[in-house]
Amino acid sequence: MPASGPLLPLSLRIEGGDRLVIDWNDGHRSVHTWKHLRAHCPCAGCREEISKPPDPFRILTEKELAPKPPLAPVAMTPVGRYAYKITWNDGHDSGIFTLEHLRALCECPECARRAPVRNPVS
Repeated sequence: MPASGPLLPLSLRIEGGDRLVIDWNDGHRSVHTWKHLRAHCPCAGCREEISKPPDPFRILTEKELAPKPPLAPVAMTPVGRYAYKITWNDGHDSGIFTLEHLRALCECPECARRAPVRNPVS
């Protein structure tokens, strides 16, 4: 069922506790794991961090070494009619995921075959 206007989500839901499923107005069903979404956060801080080469001599802090609960969102708030802001249980909350970005990050089998995401911050 092709969309006759802008690409819009019809529904968002959590499936299996570890993924977000979005049904779109063009009939597509996107699947996103929380880990994948967090790794592809579009905020400036994450984009800068990803672009840096790893520092093999960086000393990890006690907080970084402490056991953590599984990564999950604590809130997903609409930003106008064009994006969602995800607040994560690790305290990160500055990523604004546009609808286009969410669609491009889809991990469903059909999208994974067509064009896997290569750049985490494209």
